[in-house]
Amino acid sequence: MKTMTLLRAIGMMLLLTMASLLPSKAAEADLRAIIAKFAAAANFSATEAVVHELAASGDSAVERPLSALADGNLYIRKADSQVFVGKEAGGGIELLDPLSGEKSADAAKTDLTKIKVNNGLRRVIRDALGTLTLRAKDPGVRLAAAATMFKTPDATNIEPLDAAIAGEAEPAVKALFEQARAASVLVSDRPEADKLAAISIIAGRGDRDALSLLTSVEANAQGAVKDAATGAIGRINSTLALWDAGQNIWYGVSLGSVLLLAAIGLAITFGVMGVINMAHGEMVMLGAYTTFVVQQVIRTSFPGLFDWSLVIALPLAFLVAALIGLAIERGIIRFLYGRPLETLLATWGVSLILQQAVRTIFGPTNQEVGNPSWMSGSFDIGQLAITWNRLWILVFALAVFGVLLYVMKRTPWGLQMRAVTANRRMAASMGIKTPWVDALTFALGSGIAGIAGVALSQIDNVSPNLGRGYIIDSFMVVVFGGVGNLWGTLVGAFSLGIVNKFLEPYAGAVLGKIVVLVLIILFIQKRPRGLFALKGRAVEA
Repeated sequence: MKTMTLLRAIGMMLLLTMASLLPSKAAEADLRAIIAKFAAAANFSATEAVVHELAASGDSAVERPLSALADGNLYIRKADSQVFVGKEAGGGIELLDPLSGEKSADAAKTDLTKIKVNNGLRRVIRDALGTLTLRAKDPGVRLAAAATMFKTPDATNIEPLDAAIAGEAEPAVKALFEQARAASVLVSDRPEADKLAAISIIAGRGDRDALSLLTSVEANAQGAVKDAATGAIGRINSTLALWDAGQNIWYGVSLGSVLLLAAIGLAITFGVMGVINMAHGEMVMLGAYTTFVVQQVIRTSFPGLFDWSLVIALPLAFLVAALIGLAIERGIIRFLYGRPLETLLATWGVSLILQQAVRTIFGPTNQEVGNPSWMSGSFDIGQLAITWNRLWILVFALAVFGVLLYVMKRTPWGLQMRAVTANRRMAASMGIKTPWVDALTFALGSGIAGIAGVALSQIDNVSPNLGRGYIIDSFMVVVFGGVGNLWGTLVGAFSLGIVNKFLEPYAGAVLGKIVVLVLIILFIQKRPRGLFALKGRAVEA
């Protein structure tokens, strides 16, 4: 009994499998019957009719014979009138199956008749291939086809798009089909009512491609169509103005995240130690070069780990910059406390030494630092274009800020650091070793600058001058936000980033920075301690 039950189950599976294969076999037989009609086509018109019949099948398998026909590589074997795709091989022709592409046989050129095509027939084939992509199984292929038809509208696209719209189940794809059809209607001789409806659909799209199309329609149309196009253009311009403002805000937030990474370490050292560290930018540069070295090692020895290169580089960049920062503090800065001008000059000299050392080791030219796959490319939100590398840098900057805030507020070392910031003499009298707090704080600030360099290597040129472009902006962020205050640094970085990006379209990049500098100077005349002033310095005064 068990054996019989098993045999029945196997039989049912075989029947179901055969039933599923029957439609595909039947469809293939129908396609072969249509392709065979090429052999009986007596002229270009008859060939064109066969092309239309193949396109009407909607089967992507016909792309091979249609492409071969357009390229002049479709042949009829004289002996049995079978149609093949031909490929020249030596002195003969290699015959391939028109649907599967598998090799069938070889034949001499004299045994074959090439199916002739002209420019008109090639255009028909091109349109037929476009229609096939509208019915492709992959939604991405259908979207790409509809986008192409929208940008190159043609009245001949209307009927294929009507058929595609009727059979489309995906709402997003269907909407794009309707927009492509509307674009084709506007360049056709359809009635005025159809064109007014098409303008309404395109106006709802609201992007720059729609604006470009409607501008062309406005220039060539008359009457109600022209008026409708003009009104739609005005609405789209208003919408785009809002999206442009949003794009500027995103660019400002992106710039602000970069400034936050570059300035947050400086805010700590400046706030705790009162040291004007002009070599802070070089710590950023060292982090970027550490990333370059890590990627070089991975490329040559462990190419499969390239997507992890930044994760590997982060702790190494922190250690390299922190150790060099510790050496600078212990070797130079600790002898210059209380003399801010001399620390400025000394760290400026250190910055020049570090730049020259990097030039000697790596050369003066830019070094290539690649983007991992997860930081490459971009995506759109409405009319906002957002790149993955900028988005990840924003997330990273906020993560660094959160960790640093936790260290400052929730750890004993952070408590000691805040005590030294508030009142150095009182902290020393309570047993806190202020020299080592200074040393470790300087190392921490330098290490954070190093991991900032890892992030900046993804959006800027890695060169000996990398840090020089951020040191002035970093000081502006620290002074504007409030010396030593992390929340002030956060607000200051994003505020200056957004203001810069809104000023650049009107004043240019250089003049925009000058305007920001003047505004900060005026601001600190009213609030010398910045937005968020630390309390406790007056005790030491």
